[in-house]
Amino acid sequence: MANKSDVASTVDLNSGLIDFIQASPTPYHAVNTLSAALKAAGFLSLNESKPWKLKKRQGYFVTRGGSSIIAFKTGNDDLASTGVRMVGGHTDSPCLKIKPQPEIHRYRYAQLGVEVYGGVLLNPWFDRDLSIAGRIDYREKSGKLSHCLINFEKAIAVIPSLAIHLDREANENRKINAQTDIIPIVTQLGKDGSIDLKGILLEHLRSTMKLNTAEKVLAYDLRLYDVQPPALTGMHEEFIAGARLDNLLSCYVGLQSLLHSNDKHASLLICTDHEEVGSISANGAKGPFLESVLERIAETLATASAESKRHILENSIMFSVDNAHGIHPNFPGKHDDKHGPLLNAGPVIKINANQRYATSSETSAFFRQLCEDSHVPIQAFVVRNDMGCGSTIGPIVAGELGVKTLDIGVPTFAMHSIREMAGAKDTVYLASALTAFYNR
Repeated sequence: MANKSDVASTVDLNSGLIDFIQASPTPYHAVNTLSAALKAAGFLSLNESKPWKLKKRQGYFVTRGGSSIIAFKTGNDDLASTGVRMVGGHTDSPCLKIKPQPEIHRYRYAQLGVEVYGGVLLNPWFDRDLSIAGRIDYREKSGKLSHCLINFEKAIAVIPSLAIHLDREANENRKINAQTDIIPIVTQLGKDGSIDLKGILLEHLRSTMKLNTAEKVLAYDLRLYDVQPPALTGMHEEFIAGARLDNLLSCYVGLQSLLHSNDKHASLLICTDHEEVGSISANGAKGPFLESVLERIAETLATASAESKRHILENSIMFSVDNAHGIHPNFPGKHDDKHGPLLNAGPVIKINANQRYATSSETSAFFRQLCEDSHVPIQAFVVRNDMGCGSTIGPIVAGELGVKTLDIGVPTFAMHSIREMAGAKDTVYLASALTAFYNR
């Protein structure tokens, strides 16, 4: 039974997580929300295109592409001796993205063509109240190119299911065609009516966002999302349900752990975009973002020699924090009998012999000792031998930098659905473990 302080911390952390997810319908919004929290905590913003003058015992953050962010504390230790304690997550989630020329007019309904981003579980997207959010790139009346974030917030789209009367075998073998079956309806038109999405976006910029200098929308990166907010569920509010738990939960808990850690060691949080599609991009974990930031930290705070940089990397360790598959009580056969993580039973060490996860016996032992010292329960996940295994940024970082890496995450139901489910206690367990890691 949790004591009152445990309950209070659980409520506070999950309340903050709910607010964070609700404010972050896209990776751009997530990075914007993370940046605001870091600024409020006294972290200084850096620009990749300008010189850095870093000081000991100070917090900094830098963004790339508006959808990836690295925050770090410089600490007060010798970098070559202690290395950097790193936690990594990702800002993107599987979703439906609006195509560049999306307008579809059929039977007096206006629809928007969408593209599937990542491994989306498509069935739950039907019959949901959907809105649109993302980034707009536009030209001002002066000719200057500008960009901004946009979020309609209210429900403006829906993908209706086909009635079972018209598909009697729907519950047995309905298949979803990603090109033709998931086109959302946004409005009903007059006899000769039509819509122009860029025109609608421009009007929104001018009238709602008061960007009166906007002249023309040139491009966008827009996604559909479910307007239903996250919530604590269960008879005793022991679960948290919501969109994008994979992986905004890790980003938020990583942020809180960094903010509440001491300033002794060099500590870093990286949250990158494009993990759900392989991480190969300028903003992704397979790009040069992390390596570039580590080099600049080393050049500013340590001897800028190849030898010292190697020492820093050798003494560093990365925790790749990405949600794990909890054992589903309706489908227990989908898990290995000995490796079925339970919700609210602690973070999961993710292990794969074929290096889909980067955990080694060394990093696993390190984390087990850390959790034992911090009184945090832990679990282990290994996929069945007759099933495929997902992956994370862990193997990418380990392979690119040669840094000791561990893959962990909180157990989750309905991963990649429009609404996922995790344990409310697990956020606190994870925060305790990550804070202890930063402080160790």
